[in-house]
Amino acid sequence: MSKPLLDLTQLGMRFPTPNGEFIALKNVNLQIKKGEFVSLIGHSGCGKSTVLNLVAGLHLPTDGGVIVDGREVADPGPERAVVFQNHSLLPWLTVYQNVELAVKQIADQYTQGSDKKTWIKEQVEHYLDLIQMTHASDKKPDEISGGMKQRVGIARALALRPKVLLMDEPFGALDALTRAHLQDSLMKIQAELNNTVIMITHDVDEAVLLSDKIVMMTNGPAATIGEVLNVDLERPRDRVALADDPQYQKYRQSVLRFLYEKQSKAMTQKPSKQRTERVPAKSA
Repeated sequence: MSKPLLDLTQLGMRFPTPNGEFIALKNVNLQIKKGEFVSLIGHSGCGKSTVLNLVAGLHLPTDGGVIVDGREVADPGPERAVVFQNHSLLPWLTVYQNVELAVKQIADQYTQGSDKKTWIKEQVEHYLDLIQMTHASDKKPDEISGGMKQRVGIARALALRPKVLLMDEPFGALDALTRAHLQDSLMKIQAELNNTVIMITHDVDEAVLLSDKIVMMTNGPAATIGEVLNVDLERPRDRVALADDPQYQKYRQSVLRFLYEKQSKAMTQKPSKQRTERVPAKSA
């Protein structure tokens, strides 16, 4: 059996507060294979973003550790690229230049004496073509739509050739049609590049459509993994065909049952001051 690309072992995160220590995350254990698409889902405050930040190296865990391809994560690195809900493009640069920034970060690793300038140009054009944004390469972020900006953010992350692509609700702020289009684009890109992807989502349908594995988090504090659902649906996936697929509906119901029967019930049993966490999953 091959070793996992990503290994989270007894992962935990504690924060000091004026009222004492706050345990955000506790005993998270998860193994992810190369090429897997994994979604993290759960109510607000369940530690999804904390897990993502620890894998990205933006924070260091207070307990346990994260191993990527045999090396412990101690800081951010280009082998782990992040796509945020806010595209975070530099507004004074064009679409081409925003992607070029990422390509230049890895150019020395791949050119080794060859024509670096030509290689960079070819790579930028490749990733713009991959997200179908070649026609807008000379435009600045304020001249394109929200969905187009997010596609450029994805291209910039992919241009780093990361081993792990981390996505923090990348489509959460988009309208339903744009969201569906980008979900389809992401599935095609992931199939072509075989990237390992970890994505945070609040959308049950999005999680089932995109994922090989859905990791369902328990409510915080001391959030952890409640259940892991393996999604065995044939790829490529067609959202229209899956709408009537009994297995798709079974997976969807399993996630809904966890979120609304198990976790919502647990939330109502907490003291009233902690009953503010409540984020229903929305369908795309």
